[in-house]
Amino acid sequence: MKILRQIPLIGQLQAAQLVALMQTPYRFRSKRQLWTYCGLAVETRDSAQYRYVDGQLQRSKKPQQLRGLNQNHNHAMKEIFKGAALSSTLREGPFKDFYEGLLAKGMKPELARVTLARKIAAITLTLWKKGEGFDAGYVKPQAA
Repeated sequence: MKILRQIPLIGQLQAAQLVALMQTPYRFRSKRQLWTYCGLAVETRDSAQYRYVDGQLQRSKKPQQLRGLNQNHNHAMKEIFKGAALSSTLREGPFKDFYEGLLAKGMKPELARVTLARKIAAITLTLWKKGEGFDAGYVKPQAA
């Protein structure tokens, strides 16, 4: 819990809930598995990736349809990370700078908050697995 408490906006209660709900960080191989468990993963549907054209199998040019965030998830975990993301948009710190950077790029506020919640979840998983303390360098935008 000491490691989780070092993350800004993860308080004593949230850290205790995370430990109780996740039990161990090693049950998730990657951050994407954690995102799915928390309900922060984007769900896509595609029923026709390929089609036959003149007897040849070709990939369809239609893009995959996005269906939003996955519905089968742990609601308490989603509440912890989305609550931390919402609180961080109001308080000064590295997470607010990250959020404002996403808004400056033209991202909608709702999507920016979900992206921030994913970032907080990924940092939580990484720090807990490695046993390291929080560093503001973890909150940097991904290279495009």
